[in-house]
Amino acid sequence: MPSDFPFYSVITTIQPPTSSVRRLSRKLSGCEGQLLIIGDKKGPATYPLAGAELVTIEAQRALPFQLAPLLPEGHYVRKNLGYLLAIQRKAACIYETDDDNAPLPHWQPRQLKVKAKQVTAAGWHNVYEHFSQRSDLIWPRGFPVEMLAKAPGKKRTLLGKLDQFSAPIQQGLANGSPDVDAIWRLVLDKPFDFQENCSLFLAAGTWCPFNSQSTWWWPEAYPLMYLPSFCTFRMTDIWRSYIAQRCLWAIGKGVAFHAAEAHQDRNQHNLLRDFADEVPGYLQANRIIECLAALKLRRGKNAMGENLLACYQALVNIGIFPEKELGLVTAWLADLAQG
Repeated sequence: MPSDFPFYSVITTIQPPTSSVRRLSRKLSGCEGQLLIIGDKKGPATYPLAGAELVTIEAQRALPFQLAPLLPEGHYVRKNLGYLLAIQRKAACIYETDDDNAPLPHWQPRQLKVKAKQVTAAGWHNVYEHFSQRSDLIWPRGFPVEMLAKAPGKKRTLLGKLDQFSAPIQQGLANGSPDVDAIWRLVLDKPFDFQENCSLFLAAGTWCPFNSQSTWWWPEAYPLMYLPSFCTFRMTDIWRSYIAQRCLWAIGKGVAFHAAEAHQDRNQHNLLRDFADEVPGYLQANRIIECLAALKLRRGKNAMGENLLACYQALVNIGIFPEKELGLVTAWLADLAQG
């Protein structure tokens, strides 16, 4: 198995190579990146794409990870095994995306330190406003819809000067079919391209969901990559993002958001099914961040795993996750410790 790549890209798929993945592979071949493909019950059995490594469901079952037999099959969270493989191979950076997201021509590996403007407004901040026209109503999946009517555009002015920040999690936006919720698609759906603008860095206390579609991770944030199993498919990466932001604040770090770096040619979805999957998010977003904000987490990088588990325990206590989620989080942390 390859182990000498400076960074890895991880996707999960049940399809043969899509045009989006082919474009990603071409980009990776020019910058010493390795593409890890995590399959599932529906396949694929082979992956005829140079530079891509397929880990089939059979191979996943044989992996020496405590988490492997615990993860549900036929589920997006199989991606956790791709993260663990890349981490085990000492990846200096992990870029995660999906098989319907293609890198734009200017896409290139990012650096841990970013030049950005800091958002210091406490509470929710709709990052998409910063990269769109004031007349556009658009928001990221996971953003509470009850906040949309509250002074739209006002928080654009709450930005610091352009400065340098260390951001171990960075989210790039996607043009074409951006990551929005089912309400936006059912009511406003149209092709959408974001505007170019400077990157944003969210200070402690400022919340915005981020997804798993064009996201960069560095080693100090690797423990936070865990995707929870016992929530709906449409919420797994979103609820992860709330937890990750809270844990980053404990080490004095935050999340950065960039203008579009990918184009999504979205796989077919049933929008009403997406809506049903998102209902827990519409109803629980504020409750989750209030719970997480109230936690007293330990300071320092060495406490990251402990803090992750504390976040999940707190969310179990208020009924967001069932108790059995903790067993998977514990297995995840044990596998990281072995790496």
